[in-house]
Amino acid sequence: MSAELDTFPKLLLHHAEVRPDAPAMREKDYGIWLTNSWKEAREEIEALACGMHQRGFRRGDRLAIVGDNRPRLYWAMCAVQALGGVPVPLYQDSVAAEMAYVLDHAEVRFALVEDQEQVDKLLEVRERAKTLEQIFYDDERGLRNYTQEFLHHYDALLAEGRDFAKRHPQFFTDEIAKGSGGDVSIMCYTSGTTGNPKGVVLTFDNVLKSARNGAEFEGLTAKEDMLAYLPMAWVGDHIFSYAQSYAAGFCVSCPESGATVMHDLRELGPTYFFAPPRIFENILTTVMIRMEDASAPKRRIFRYFMEVAKRAGIKILNRQPVPLGDRLLYALGELLVYGPLKNTLGLTRVRLAYTAGEAIGPDIFDFYRSLGVNLKQLYGSTEASVFVTIQPDGEIYADTVGKPAPEVEVKIAEDGEVMFRSPGVFQEYYKNPEATAETKTPEGWVHTGDAGFFDDKGHLRIIDRAKDVGRMNDGKIFAPKYIENKLKFFPNIKEAVAFGHERDYATAFLNIDLAALGSWAERHNVAYGSYIELSQHPEVREILREHVESVNRDLAGDSHLGHTQIRRFLILHKELDADDGELTRTRKVRRRVIAEKYGELIEALYSGKAEVFASTEVTFEDGRKGKIEATLTVLDAETYPVAGGAPERAAAE
Repeated sequence: MSAELDTFPKLLLHHAEVRPDAPAMREKDYGIWLTNSWKEAREEIEALACGMHQRGFRRGDRLAIVGDNRPRLYWAMCAVQALGGVPVPLYQDSVAAEMAYVLDHAEVRFALVEDQEQVDKLLEVRERAKTLEQIFYDDERGLRNYTQEFLHHYDALLAEGRDFAKRHPQFFTDEIAKGSGGDVSIMCYTSGTTGNPKGVVLTFDNVLKSARNGAEFEGLTAKEDMLAYLPMAWVGDHIFSYAQSYAAGFCVSCPESGATVMHDLRELGPTYFFAPPRIFENILTTVMIRMEDASAPKRRIFRYFMEVAKRAGIKILNRQPVPLGDRLLYALGELLVYGPLKNTLGLTRVRLAYTAGEAIGPDIFDFYRSLGVNLKQLYGSTEASVFVTIQPDGEIYADTVGKPAPEVEVKIAEDGEVMFRSPGVFQEYYKNPEATAETKTPEGWVHTGDAGFFDDKGHLRIIDRAKDVGRMNDGKIFAPKYIENKLKFFPNIKEAVAFGHERDYATAFLNIDLAALGSWAERHNVAYGSYIELSQHPEVREILREHVESVNRDLAGDSHLGHTQIRRFLILHKELDADDGELTRTRKVRRRVIAEKYGELIEALYSGKAEVFASTEVTFEDGRKGKIEATLTVLDAETYPVAGGAPERAAAE
């Protein structure tokens, strides 16, 4: 591809010329998949850009984009880029106050949102976001009586743009020609685990070179099908659902809604799929729930062939030698179990699947690969335009994140921190030179904040966030995320937070998965009236104790981390929630918030108490505040000698 195609609007013109009738985007609406070709996409993006220009959008301006994955919102990115502007996507589930910070910090003048919910949030914070001048909306339901002069419907914007384009037919292409690879392409805001989010400034060269290198490494072509369902504000979605689509020319499809993603995934059958670990965890939970509801013969067949898959599936996928008997059994399993299961999950046509964002549990990773799904781990960040390392074909291991991606250099600092340098390295944190200097060296090396090392195969292994890796009182390493991922392999456990830094032993908070244990309760005629009641049910406690002890047995076989077996744990009375500040919008644990908010509960894990009273403020969906109170039982778990000896119940100290 020509080096002159150095921006996404230029690539749009290219695809509209060389593959005008090929599908560019699909959207499911009222149960029907609607397809737009590259030619149709170009025409709408031109009208949108011209309409924005008519409304006063100028080079350097910023457009906030808020909503679920919709073709019109993706097209808005390209439209403002064509005008020399910068898209600033926001998380659609952000509360109004979170949006206000980004709008004000990024000095956003224009916003394009999906529906009434997002309009209402912007109206609520308009006084704080002083630069916000005009708001455009796509779905007009509920907005009929909104009379503000600065509110405009998307269709009206298109009509103005088409009229302008007729009178100025060269305007769109002339504006695109002014752009170059060094221009700012997008501003992505980090999830803000330790404070206010930071605006990561990425140029076209950053994003496009990284996207092209990743596509060439995996052999992606214009024939791929991708489902776009993750938040548009997340850099991962931007790379996979936007940048690589323009780089390779493949089609991206948008589901009808967040609630229909799994159904739409089955209908579409993508060839290229990306999901963070929590999505793969949720899918696995759904599978396990359905199997528990199945008849006894079906459960036995499933378990038998999953053992065959565990023994032979990964080796077959890696093209390694497998005994003939196991190959034949695996082929039978493909007919009876694996094939139907992949079809139900929408993974039958997947040629390449990625997971990233945080570490995935090895057991979960192996489960999918044993089914024949070519799932790979990659390691990256917003500051890298995603790609730092990728697992090459034939070198895929559950405990590594692969080798450096094309044109990426990776090194381990003296303190064990992973650092990288690449074409995708961000330009700066917007209006934050101090944080930029702390993260990026003058030579272009970026501090990731992750602790890791290269193994003897040349693969990078990430232990945990460097700031989260601690030491127990005996001086041994403590890596909480490693333990938490093992716990979350069980479908009954939705979230886990491990403790052990500067302590004598490891402990944990657990969240139950209401769907999984609700299904269990229904099957076993266990009545409950609320999340609290089910989470504190004696039988539920014993189920989770078994899971914890299973993790302990697994940890006992690890000479490096066997000392971090969990001695005591409790089941929280509420789900950890981003609206309560306990998780980021990408569902990463905010450990500092947890430590401050639940300090009494943490101390109860180490004080020998059998019970502890918990009273926690929560935020409801409508913004109201309330309290959830409960008396929680602190549970002991059995631990196992790391080398030899018999298991014994650990007494709380």
